[in-house]
Amino acid sequence: MVDLTEILKPYGWWVLGGVTVLYIAYVYANRKKFRSASTLALSGILAALVTVATTIIRVPTPTTGGYLNFGDTMVMFSAMVFGPVIGVFAGGVGSALGDITGGYPGWAPITLVVKGLEGLLVGYIAMRGDSTGNLVVAGVVGGTIMVLGYLSFEAYMFGIPVALTEVPGNTLQAVTGILVGTALAKVIKKRYPEVLDLI
Repeated sequence: MVDLTEILKPYGWWVLGGVTVLYIAYVYANRKKFRSASTLALSGILAALVTVATTIIRVPTPTTGGYLNFGDTMVMFSAMVFGPVIGVFAGGVGSALGDITGGYPGWAPITLVVKGLEGLLVGYIAMRGDSTGNLVVAGVVGGTIMVLGYLSFEAYMFGIPVALTEVPGNTLQAVTGILVGTALAKVIKKRYPEVLDLI
């Protein structure tokens, strides 16, 4: 077994910096599709919200050295309201930043991949319609990606039996994210439809 978190610990800030530069370049290159300044500002604000939600309440999981948190609520909310481009950045970078600032820097690159994919897929599916059913499906797909993503990394690092002990907690985290993220997204889209014009 290889503990990737120890190997990756010194590289968290470098990975986040590189991803942020690539993201800015992507938004700039697609400035005809996005309002660059608004998209970048929203991405930063929502990544900060994800970071706060990730670090404000943490429940350590001793078997893998990780923790449970409420960051998925903001990952799903960001992606459901603003789509996959902002969802991938807010989910990946915001959650990884939460790992670094919360004392889990070795998990940051892993979280960047897992939560980035979660935000990307939730945002992509949520763009297909604003119905509650569609948003719940988006959340279920994103939550499944999160649970399976961490399960895969943890199985590689600690073995399948240890990784399986994390599934119930990660599933609870995903369900909380689906319920709260969907409810917040519905409220914001209904009460403030003009917010969608920002991107």
